[in-house]
Amino acid sequence: MGRSIATLFSCIGLMAASALVPAAAVAGPVLLISIDGLRPGDVIEAKARGLSIPNLKALVKDGAYAQTVRGVLPTLTYPSHTTIVTGVWPAQHGIVNNLTFDPLQKNRQGWYWYAEDIKVPTLWAAAHKGGMKVVNVHWPVSVGAEGIDLNLPQLWTSGSPDDRKLNRALATKGLTERLEAKIGAYADGIDESVEGDENRGKFAEALMADEKPGFATVYFTGLDHVQHESGPDTPEAHAALERIDTAVGKVIAAARKAQPNINVVIVSDHGFAPISKDVNLIGAFIQAGLIKVDMATGKVLSWEAEPWMAGGSSAIVLARPDDAALRARVEGLLDALKANPELGVDRWIKQDEIAALGGGGAQYFLNFKPGFQSGRNPAAPAVSASVSKGMHGYFPELGLMRSTLIAAGPDIKAKGALGELDMRDIAPSIARVLGVEAPNPGRKPVF
Repeated sequence: MGRSIATLFSCIGLMAASALVPAAAVAGPVLLISIDGLRPGDVIEAKARGLSIPNLKALVKDGAYAQTVRGVLPTLTYPSHTTIVTGVWPAQHGIVNNLTFDPLQKNRQGWYWYAEDIKVPTLWAAAHKGGMKVVNVHWPVSVGAEGIDLNLPQLWTSGSPDDRKLNRALATKGLTERLEAKIGAYADGIDESVEGDENRGKFAEALMADEKPGFATVYFTGLDHVQHESGPDTPEAHAALERIDTAVGKVIAAARKAQPNINVVIVSDHGFAPISKDVNLIGAFIQAGLIKVDMATGKVLSWEAEPWMAGGSSAIVLARPDDAALRARVEGLLDALKANPELGVDRWIKQDEIAALGGGGAQYFLNFKPGFQSGRNPAAPAVSASVSKGMHGYFPELGLMRSTLIAAGPDIKAKGALGELDMRDIAPSIARVLGVEAPNPGRKPVF
């Protein structure tokens, strides 16, 4: 009798799960929009926080949403966005920071612009292989991405007028010019303002209306920019989100007019924490003799171990990872930094713990407490007032780093709150809606 009851409840559980997530592929178009730095509470608790964001709230009401999404190590834009379109951790997909590791400063603050650095298949390629037209507006790590038919990738160099020439050259041939003829000038890649978002939103509207893509990715960066400048939960941040909600609503409206059956997925890459202190990690490594710098120019002359800064955390890379004496020196320094309460160091971890959190590319990782971040001036005091008012990049277990997921549309079978999800769950879920195989095995769909 007990076994029969257990079997009955097991069957009920399976029936409920199948009601939330369809067993078969459904092959519906998907518009994937990222709002950089969007905290889940700003949508779920919008009324209590005094936010007017009707378009995002409508999606929550009509579809499914995560109460929180646990992100990756480090909780930065480029590693996170690559996890969203691959379904695997940074250690596997290869985009382990925003900036490339450049200890001698030869790459001029180069970011991971190029999709060829992604080591695994992407949703773009999976959708294209499935016979869909794929479009992209400004998604990180999208230059030259396989599978994108119409691509306006994200890239900047100096912020000079030459950037426009470079962006036109790297976009799908003729696409920028064709759209600019009817919309006006496309925003500079380095423009991270809300106005830049509104501009790129118009280009996304045109692509959704004209091309009717099977899969589209669109990235809005202005909220992140304002939260760095003013901090999260500020009037400036709220105003930015409300404007972005309007821009997002216009893109969704254009998409739905062109394809009434389109499914909309809203994501973010990380949360945000208020900060007040810059910690001069570089200076500590210089004082320990691990980095030699021309202090007149700031140029690094040589290095044995160097921080690879990630906002609220920092990877530590060794020039000779197998050198036991070097490891001992670095670990002694990290212990000393942790022991000084003024520096706000939470903890530091070794490669086995880095791997367990899905990070890569470094021998050590140091995490700050909320309120502290890695400073970038090697001549600054050990601790100084921070330039920014808000930051991310902390280890993913910090609740303030949790990100957002909302999914609504005719092929999104889940409804209501989904609890806490893993960022790796997003790609296989979108693949199921698209009716294609997940780009990488390991996680199961959740909507």
